[in-house]
Amino acid sequence: MAKRLAAAEKEVLVEVVRFTQKNGLRGCDGGWKDFLARNGRKFGASLSDPRKRTRDVLLAFLQTFSKDLQKYFGKLVKRHKERSAVQQYMTDFPDEVSPEQKLVQLTAEHPEYRKHYCFPSYQEGWKVLRIGEVSSLMSSSAMLAIDCEMVLCNDGTEAVVRVCVVDDKLKAKLDILVNPLKTITDYRTHITGVSKKDLEGVTSSLVDVQKSLKRMLSKENILIGHSLHRDLCALKIDYSQVCARYSYLLLFTEVPMVPVKT
Repeated sequence: MAKRLAAAEKEVLVEVVRFTQKNGLRGCDGGWKDFLARNGRKFGASLSDPRKRTRDVLLAFLQTFSKDLQKYFGKLVKRHKERSAVQQYMTDFPDEVSPEQKLVQLTAEHPEYRKHYCFPSYQEGWKVLRIGEVSSLMSSSAMLAIDCEMVLCNDGTEAVVRVCVVDDKLKAKLDILVNPLKTITDYRTHITGVSKKDLEGVTSSLVDVQKSLKRMLSKENILIGHSLHRDLCALKIDYSQVCARYSYLLLFTEVPMVPVKT
């Protein structure tokens, strides 16, 4: 993974540095601005922009992080290469790309995508789901819609209590109650439809749901939903085959796809 990071192009390293900024990550020299200051490099409103720095400076900063985080950065580099390969394939073989995959690409190109789908999947408990070969991926048209219900817990966090997944024929593939395994302070029953009584005896955990979703998404299925990034954050699943609401609703008249109510 360290070799993958060292071989990355500057634009990719810029993206990784921005990822550390967004998530407040700190190496042995602190965060990005701390690193610049401690190494005698002037910075200001513009000079702190990673794009203004050389590739060597960007790489030196990323190498101040732990081996585990450097390993994760290597995964980000790999994902960037996968994204570039997809874009190239769509340019070279436009007739072989399914309409649904074009929606996935439109989602990835949306200005809000990197803001909402930049998940902290380096944290404990997260699962990063892989995608397959580009050629088979581009012809995939199978879609799954997901919706999650969340409750508020005593530690101030939200936790999933119900997950429902349907296919493009509106057939339920998963409909399960989930035990958050911590104290719930607000069931939000008027929204979730779930009460304390409903969770009595429920043993399914978030890990169980993650395993089920991993099996469902192993064949390059496209995942769609409303505020999908919020559901994925609650599920702690990092998956790039997504079609966000701002893409699929705008193009229903152009793409032969069955609308799925979530």
